[in-house]
Amino acid sequence: MTGSGQYSVFGIYVTGPVHDALAESVYEAAGVVDLDDYFDGTAGAVPAGDPGAEATDALLGNVLEAFAALYDGADFAAAARVDPDAFDLVHLAARPERVARARELFQAAATIQDADLRTVQTAILAAHLEVPIATPDR
Repeated sequence: MTGSGQYSVFGIYVTGPVHDALAESVYEAAGVVDLDDYFDGTAGAVPAGDPGAEATDALLGNVLEAFAALYDGADFAAAARVDPDAFDLVHLAARPERVARARELFQAAATIQDADLRTVQTAILAAHLEVPIATPDR
């Protein structure tokens, strides 16, 4: 957390099905009803003890811990076929060191895949949440 015991707010891009699975995961873990409105993307920080921040911090921690396996199992080709306008920006919160590490890993994966961050973030999170990148209706 930041020096004052806060979580950092950060944004990721995901497709509709991944967004839905992410929202469901945070709802189950912390009772967050509307993930889209929960974190203020302009705030920059969330106080320690916030249940939604604790849930998304834990989720990001799990993603970072399994990043290599998730990378190997991610369907980057499917994510690359998604219309660029079909991605949603979702704000989450996590400890600053986790946010920094996630940014490094996502950027490295984007460089290796020669893809944009939307593609990489969606593919990795879809692999983690075990959901399809896209569905016929989304």
